[in-house]
Amino acid sequence: MATIKQFKLSEAERRRRVFSTDFKIQKVREYEQKQCSIPDICKEYEVSAVAVRRWIYKYSSKFKKSTRLIVESESDTKKLAELRRQVSELQQKLGEKQMLLEFKDKMIELAEEKYGVDIKKKFALEQSNGSGKTEEHSK
Repeated sequence: MATIKQFKLSEAERRRRVFSTDFKIQKVREYEQKQCSIPDICKEYEVSAVAVRRWIYKYSSKFKKSTRLIVESESDTKKLAELRRQVSELQQKLGEKQMLLEFKDKMIELAEEKYGVDIKKKFALEQSNGSGKTEEHSK
């Protein structure tokens, strides 16, 4: 009498096997109708659980791989476009302000050279401490 070991396929033989599409669909239908489980199919046909799950995801009408669905309403799209426009506008204004600052720094530097006065130091001394508090003279 033959034993199960005699019919077991080696790993190399199992890798070479190709199951037909009809066979895969049939096994998926059996799984969907709860006639068998994934481990049953794996054991009976010496196929990996990963392969069986691939069949299920591919051929099943009930069990599909979950997909991410991103729903974006029209108002969200408009808001996003408006925000992008605002960011672009602000970046442009920032660039203009940076150029203006660099221009003023260059003008101060040229004035210092021409008149021999350290404008930056004089300007720094005249600035307030920024605390916003003023001393009250009650005399």
